[in-house]
Amino acid sequence: MATGLNKVFLIGNLGADPDLRYTSGGKAVCDLRIATNEFYANEEHTEWHRVVVWDKLAERCAKFLRKSSTVHIEGSLRTRQWKDKEENKRQATEVVAFKVNFLANWGRGEHDKEAAPDGLPSTEIQNEMPF
Repeated sequence: MATGLNKVFLIGNLGADPDLRYTSGGKAVCDLRIATNEFYANEEHTEWHRVVVWDKLAERCAKFLRKSSTVHIEGSLRTRQWKDKEENKRQATEVVAFKVNFLANWGRGEHDKEAAPDGLPSTEIQNEMPF
């Protein structure tokens, strides 16, 4: 039987502040919009990625990340489907993150000084997949 691999690695910057909300069951879910840039032949291309983070990891992202924060994301691709208010079928492909590393921006004045985690031995935080 053949097996597959569904793993995504991204290093990029948040294009907006994290959007934290809670499900009806009380689970935290945070949406991140991540921009990655590629340079080739004197041209730059920006790709935008939807990233979904769950549970305590979602709450930490909402607490410590802001627009323009640089992050390293590890996760997997998921495509979800739903019907909108007009009963039209919709779908979105997203990265469901299970690891988020906060990179480089601390101490550059891009975050409130009080928001930086004191004595945090590593900026890496992980989460179990919610499903």
